[in-house]
Amino acid sequence: MLFRSDLDQMMVSDRSNIRWLSGFTGSAGVLIISARGHVLVTDGRYTEQARDQLDAAGATDVEVVSARTLTEQHNAIIAAAGGTTIGAEASVVPHGTWSSFAAQIDLVGVDGVISDLRRSKDDAEVELIAQAADIASRALADVAPMIAIGVTERELRDELEYQMRKFGADGPSYETIVASGPTNAALPHARPTTRQFVEGDTVVIDVGALVSGYHSDMTRTFVVGEPTVEQRGWYELVLESQMAGLEAVAAGVRVSDVDRACRSVFESAGLSDLFVHGTGHGVGLDIHEEPFLGASGQTELVAGDVVTVEPGLYRVGTGGVRIEDLVVVTSEGHRNLTTHPKDSPCLPSRRTT
Repeated sequence: MLFRSDLDQMMVSDRSNIRWLSGFTGSAGVLIISARGHVLVTDGRYTEQARDQLDAAGATDVEVVSARTLTEQHNAIIAAAGGTTIGAEASVVPHGTWSSFAAQIDLVGVDGVISDLRRSKDDAEVELIAQAADIASRALADVAPMIAIGVTERELRDELEYQMRKFGADGPSYETIVASGPTNAALPHARPTTRQFVEGDTVVIDVGALVSGYHSDMTRTFVVGEPTVEQRGWYELVLESQMAGLEAVAAGVRVSDVDRACRSVFESAGLSDLFVHGTGHGVGLDIHEEPFLGASGQTELVAGDVVTVEPGLYRVGTGGVRIEDLVVVTSEGHRNLTTHPKDSPCLPSRRTT
């Protein structure tokens, strides 16, 4: 049985869930898992790829059905479901598709079932995430000397992503963030621009590598030249907050308690209103996945969770500071997968133009 006493099959549409269950990485596919047998419905672009990847993953009990048109795919999924009740990922299936299926079979929303199963990473998954984290750390170490007067955010972004690929990454985990100055650095998810670094800038770099489908995530903040008293104060406060959050991470701890450990440092300094996002999130086949470390979360961390701890302070006119590490939760606490140093925000500046 799957998830409820009256369900013995599920239609899996989320690509990361399909990959985790079967090894298939194509962009088009629906996996039916059932007590009667498992079926992967895809199209002709991926038929041979699906068979090869299923064999490589040991999922030899999954039948591959190739359907050329959307109508054929629809009919193949209905046939695989057997015309009975089936669980489905309501947050993933488009409304029109859901309505079309619901006219022929009884769909029951079962969101989160597979993502909960894949939350705790096994040793092989942790090793891939650790490789990705190491690649990002090495790339940033090589590129950090570029953080100098006259260099643009996009130039630094491009060099970071090139170096990650050179070190063996399949690509970046997400759109690399390089945000500088009193405005851009105050935006937690700013996109790199053609803005050139100037003396006194804070530069927030949020970067991750992708290795065999698994992500990493790290943020470091630098200052071009000597930091001001305020910049150094912010940096030391964010570092204190992050260390408090890391200290709280362990199996059995509620995610809200990790958030509280970080947030209380800012509250004591009277700056809690400048911490405008959650403390962290899970990382794996998705860059943002369960568990999410926020103020209202009641989920307890479990051994094998891989999560970020990333407090920050932001104010337009001043800029921003964020420090983020990626850790794997253990029964005793955690193991930090991020190796890039974070003890100082200051880099020597040099004029490049």
